[in-house]
Amino acid sequence: MSEPIVTIAQMQAIEARMFAAGMPVAALMEKVGGLISRRFQQLFPLTSYPRVGVVFGAGHNGGDALVVAREIHLCGYQVLLYSPSHQFKALTAQHHQYLTHLGIAQVHAVAELQACDVVLDGLFGFGLDRSLSTELVAVITAINQLNLPIVSIDLPSGIHADMGEILGAAIVASHTFCLGLWKMAFAQETALAYFGQAELLGFDIPQADIQAVLGASPPLQMMTKATADRCLPHHRPIVTHKYQQGHLLLVVGSEKYAGAAILAGLGARASGVGLLSIAVPNSLKLAVLNHLPDAIVIGCSETAAGAIAQLPEMNWFKFTAIAVGCGLTTAPVEIVKVLLTKDLPLILDADALNILAQLPANSWQCRSAPTIITPHDGEWQRLFPDMTDTDQIDRIKTVIEKAAQNKSIVLRKGARTIISDGDETWIINNGTPALARGGSGDVLTGVLGGMVAISHPNNAPAHLLRTVASANWWHAQAGSLAAQNRGIAGVDAFTLVEYLTKVIVN
Repeated sequence: MSEPIVTIAQMQAIEARMFAAGMPVAALMEKVGGLISRRFQQLFPLTSYPRVGVVFGAGHNGGDALVVAREIHLCGYQVLLYSPSHQFKALTAQHHQYLTHLGIAQVHAVAELQACDVVLDGLFGFGLDRSLSTELVAVITAINQLNLPIVSIDLPSGIHADMGEILGAAIVASHTFCLGLWKMAFAQETALAYFGQAELLGFDIPQADIQAVLGASPPLQMMTKATADRCLPHHRPIVTHKYQQGHLLLVVGSEKYAGAAILAGLGARASGVGLLSIAVPNSLKLAVLNHLPDAIVIGCSETAAGAIAQLPEMNWFKFTAIAVGCGLTTAPVEIVKVLLTKDLPLILDADALNILAQLPANSWQCRSAPTIITPHDGEWQRLFPDMTDTDQIDRIKTVIEKAAQNKSIVLRKGARTIISDGDETWIINNGTPALARGGSGDVLTGVLGGMVAISHPNNAPAHLLRTVASANWWHAQAGSLAAQNRGIAGVDAFTLVEYLTKVIVN
């Protein structure tokens, strides 16, 4: 299933269509409140978390919180209410009145919630776009200082739903239930530390209303398992052979960084690519063959420093994709120039990006075949030194702009990896800090190269973009699965390769 990501204005427009079509606001609030209360009870069972503090604001987010308060009260939880507001929207006021009738107590200071086991945050919804007052900053700070689990409705109060900016102060949630559709803030890196475990709670928005606002193909989406599965190597036709399953050429490695070549090769092998050729300096041939006896290892002449000096004569028509850069060093400038002229999908990573930053932009903007660049933040800055602080905050916008400008697929790595061709953009939100170690990126380049090679010649732009995004999702999921079983410190690059196959099996 597609999981579109929306701005404040888009979500408001979608809800407005629903209300105009006859969906009562009160009915939607009941539906949402029921969904939250059921999920809340799964995560925080009565036997372990009997006392719940519910913090609510004046608007409909506060109304959602009050519906949850009523439902969990009726299930046996001891509920305490707190609000810094004294006037409420009509529907929220009605719910508040009924909770008073039920005898649910309301406290007058945040400190009185200290006796609770968990706090439900319903202060502000996705429409908050102003800096908070001094009084509200103090309230949010006091809630955070309770040192209790906090569950936020839609997004933690105090966060701008588009940019993820902190509007003076913000709730630091342990769980966040994003309602209906993902908000932009969940795709930005600005506020990730505030969301805790974020999950989407859909409330059956009609597809027609989503399409009316976002179009038939939403321009910005979260990559999901269901979408990635369509590109992952689960199945093959019963009648096939290795020459129909892609042929990837990796141009990688140097005397200093022999491991990068091996790890990229292992990642490519895990992709299931039919044939794998690896071009490395002559001195690395035996080491690479020792780990990858099934690969075609191409020895290259090398410099005195152990970098590739020149590629041998090759039949380029036999390859279906090329990936270059892992452990290359910045010496083989001419090698990268040669590869840029080849009419094949080209993935550039690591040192290939540092070389690319030294070349004229038209050397890669004008390629007839697809170009895929995979920078982390440091490589991004070298490629695009014109980026401002504002551009760094809105990473999504700048990735889309650079992809369109350079006629490339841009995969910008991070806690939220962004993949865009300028028209369609995917966000990877299943990553883990366990991948923040040497070698992880080399494995990704191999996996990505292999999947692109397999998908050729079906590399229509949309298909290729989703292949790239699916490869990144697969790599991130392998890291997450490995971290669950080995712990964050236990996910070295070899372990990551091992868990790539476990993701496919699962």
